[in-house]
Amino acid sequence: MCRWAAYLGTPIFLEDIVSSPGHSLIRQSHCASECKTAINADGFGIAWYGDRPEPGLYRDVMPAWSDPNLKSLVAQVRSGLFLAHVRASTGTATSRNNCHPFTVGRWSFMHNGQVGGYEGFRRQADMMIPDHLYPHRKGATDSEALFLVALAEGLDADPCGGMARAVARFEALSREKGCAPHLRMTAAFSDGRRLYAVRYASDDAAPTLYHRWSVSRGGRAVVSEPLEQGEGGWEPVPPGSFCIFDGDGVTVRPFAPGAMAQAA
Repeated sequence: MCRWAAYLGTPIFLEDIVSSPGHSLIRQSHCASECKTAINADGFGIAWYGDRPEPGLYRDVMPAWSDPNLKSLVAQVRSGLFLAHVRASTGTATSRNNCHPFTVGRWSFMHNGQVGGYEGFRRQADMMIPDHLYPHRKGATDSEALFLVALAEGLDADPCGGMARAVARFEALSREKGCAPHLRMTAAFSDGRRLYAVRYASDDAAPTLYHRWSVSRGGRAVVSEPLEQGEGGWEPVPPGSFCIFDGDGVTVRPFAPGAMAQAA
């Protein structure tokens, strides 16, 4: 399972989330405390928004803790909206194209979780991606496929509905051709203006997800694990939730694609 962190608010240096805190994302790449494996060394990536609608993107296959270019980048780049991810592969190759986040136009997306038995129906999953989006299919992960199917399902106009319909299709495939656990996930994605996050599982073991508003920074972090051990103010996101972060506002809606999947 992977670890990730996202931020929305007054522009800060990326290092304030990625490398400086005591339990920063880089530290979680080798010392995670709330997932099955403490090591997330199968690559990393950052997508950040600046003066243009499309995000910048930096990804590589090295462990996040050992890449000096990453440490230099996050010390110099300032952004008011960014997504950062450290990867623990669930079966696909360690390659740059399989590292998160993924981007299409102004959208960025990253994911932590699994789709049960995905290797057994990967071809069927790819077939759910329409022709006009398939050129963006660069890697082999379930995460990238899920993102592209969500775009096809209307993510741009209806982020919650588009993601729910995509998740339901993947869960239905796993129930038909895969194995349990059929789907476990947290995901963060953005259109360059708002930040969205999902916490969901087809069973009772959804991966962890938290958010916290910082008055001193004037922004909100959304994370797999709190960035400081023992730090207060982190609010857990309930399982089966879709979150919209817009400025300092938070909207949490029910997220229940399971019913659609079982009816498929």
